[in-house]
Amino acid sequence: MKRIGTAVSGILLLLLLQGCAGLSKDIQLSSYMQKKQHHAVISVLQDDLDQNRPLTSFQLYLLAAAYYEIRDYDKMLKAVDRMEAQIARGDTDYYGADLKPVPGILRGYAYLDQGEWEKAVQQASEAQAILERPGAQSNNFYRSQLIDVESILGVAYANLGERKKAERCLEVINGVNLAMSNLGPEKYIALARIQLALKNFPSALAAVRNPDAKVSGLITAFYDQTFQELPKVFILTKCLYETGNIKEAKEGYDKLLSHPQIKQVGGMYWPALLDRARIARKEGDNKTAEALLREAADVIEQQRASIVSEAGRIGYVGDKQDVYQEIVVLLLEENRPGEAFAYVERAKSRALVDLLASQKSIAPRGREAAPAEGTFLKLASAEKDLDIMAAPGQETNGARTRGVVVALKHELAGQAPEFSSLVSVTGAPPEEIRKRLGENETLMEYYRAGKDWYVFVLTRDGLAAKNLGTLDLDREVREFRAALTDPSSSAFLKYSGTLHDELIRPVSGMLKPGRLTIVPHGPLHYMPFCALYSGGRFLVDRSAIRILPAADVLQFLKGRPVREDAPTLVMGNPDLGDPKLDLGFAQEEAEAIAGLMPNATLLVRDEARASFLEKDASDYTVIHLAAHGVFSPDDPLGSALLLAKDGANDGRLTAGDLYRLQLNAGLVTLSACETALGKVTKGDDVVGFTRGFLYAGAGSIVSTLWQVDDRATKDLMLLFYSNLKSMEKDEALRQAQILVKKQYGHPFYWASFELTGNAR
Repeated sequence: MKRIGTAVSGILLLLLLQGCAGLSKDIQLSSYMQKKQHHAVISVLQDDLDQNRPLTSFQLYLLAAAYYEIRDYDKMLKAVDRMEAQIARGDTDYYGADLKPVPGILRGYAYLDQGEWEKAVQQASEAQAILERPGAQSNNFYRSQLIDVESILGVAYANLGERKKAERCLEVINGVNLAMSNLGPEKYIALARIQLALKNFPSALAAVRNPDAKVSGLITAFYDQTFQELPKVFILTKCLYETGNIKEAKEGYDKLLSHPQIKQVGGMYWPALLDRARIARKEGDNKTAEALLREAADVIEQQRASIVSEAGRIGYVGDKQDVYQEIVVLLLEENRPGEAFAYVERAKSRALVDLLASQKSIAPRGREAAPAEGTFLKLASAEKDLDIMAAPGQETNGARTRGVVVALKHELAGQAPEFSSLVSVTGAPPEEIRKRLGENETLMEYYRAGKDWYVFVLTRDGLAAKNLGTLDLDREVREFRAALTDPSSSAFLKYSGTLHDELIRPVSGMLKPGRLTIVPHGPLHYMPFCALYSGGRFLVDRSAIRILPAADVLQFLKGRPVREDAPTLVMGNPDLGDPKLDLGFAQEEAEAIAGLMPNATLLVRDEARASFLEKDASDYTVIHLAAHGVFSPDDPLGSALLLAKDGANDGRLTAGDLYRLQLNAGLVTLSACETALGKVTKGDDVVGFTRGFLYAGAGSIVSTLWQVDDRATKDLMLLFYSNLKSMEKDEALRQAQILVKKQYGHPFYWASFELTGNAR
């Protein structure tokens, strides 16, 4: 954290001037922080914790700050929690420094990193309230903490679009008196960060170039300025880049990337690599650009705990997906579609890894669970060690440690391949994916880079990529879905035809005549591909369609045909305690499907309990759930199927719960509202029910894209299960949709249903 060093250096200065005895440890730790030798701090203090030695609030502050710098949010927040508990016991003061605002400041920075602007405002506001208490200004580090708080608030407000509030934060920081302090760099860097978040690049550049944005004189003799100089060069260089001063920006990034400590500040390292690569691209030096982008991608993938890096905190760059977009476009321009496709898959995998990093209850399953968990812990430790390579005396260990990481990834993939796919980016090569496609199957994977859209087309015969041009698919898909909600109108045909012409027609000559496997991107996750219209027929009339979250999940999907005597669990119309939520046709649907499946367990009303599903679902190879589903875009893992509650369970089966289940189901059908929806993360992995059920062990999931009609759903489901006796799953769904289309006509009634996972 850029701001940590100021308070630490001030305390170090006081200790040295006062000649305090017995404080050599704190002095040494403070010195490490100033020099950005974060692993040295962690090595000392984490060992104390492991040995149950007591730590002061100040030492816990240093530990939390060090973990923050290397992007280990889990350990950082645990240290903050311990610090807060220590403060509650009365350990609040350290040589005139009031530590009470620090937990809110630290959490505020973490939430900024993750793009959670409201939470950042909440934490900074709590710290601000402490600073506004009577007597708070006598705190030796009041000014430092005030800059922290206003900096967090300013960046958060800017990203929330509350410009006037952000500008008020600028006014407060401008009013901070610098007399007798080392706060110059921090004050003007904070001003620059807020201006960057507001996209006022010239103002940001002026702030960071202010003559007062430096410390000089006697005070500099008492501390190392690395903690101030690195962020200052970083912000200055970014400002130069954004204002078109490319020559100076190039020099600045080269200086930054050659700094011996830059690799210990991961939040600066990969953004610097990215912008330096962009400069190389503008100069026509694709070889250098490619090397820098590959390094940036590797760095990002080593920082598993980072969701949005420090770049997000200072508000000047979108997110780490820009790295993947840049390298994909570069490789496509050089006619290397196979390598470009591999990075598209890495980008998609990265998003789910990031989000699941906080789901500590996810663990490998099966007989290899114990050894796989041990391998995973070794892998996490080895990847952390890669960050230490920039520390003096450690550089020669880099090659050995990277070799260990590669070996452990292979070992983990062999022990628990599905778990490995969640916790590391190990995408299958395009050649392996092509081998897994059927003879008459085409895989189409869409990808957006900047304003342009691309589609990769894979068959057993080869791989091709096509630039579809600049498309406004966010708007078009939104309007298409809105038109589909009115079953009395044919307005949907306009959008359906346009989308077909944009997404399917340009590659129609490459498509095999049979099955279509589609990997969507961005807004396309919300689009019913089966309802695309070519003028004479819908896409469902031409092909059986299945959806995959990423192409490399093919390696984990096992063929699990639905046998007529399959043990089947059917749950329908659970009693939610409110008659308005009853689903009469869903109960009829459940009873009829149970009648079609001779080995079925039928649970309706108060028997359709979430606790039963969590406990006994592994006994069934087919699971059918006809119930309400609630999609939460702000908390995708909190999206829930609403089942009956009992004393052991509130009835909500959340998407997050699915990652703790172990299923043996070849088919899970979610005959509920919006169960195919999920949060499209910036990396484009959809986090919701479908991926959760795939990880839990389901071979295939049938789910819905919007709130479905109760009666039409019953008819379609009965047809689908009848078809399963003689057809594969995707074809069974297709034929059911075609028959319901003949009966009801409008896509509102039949196009919401999609199959994700294995078609067989």
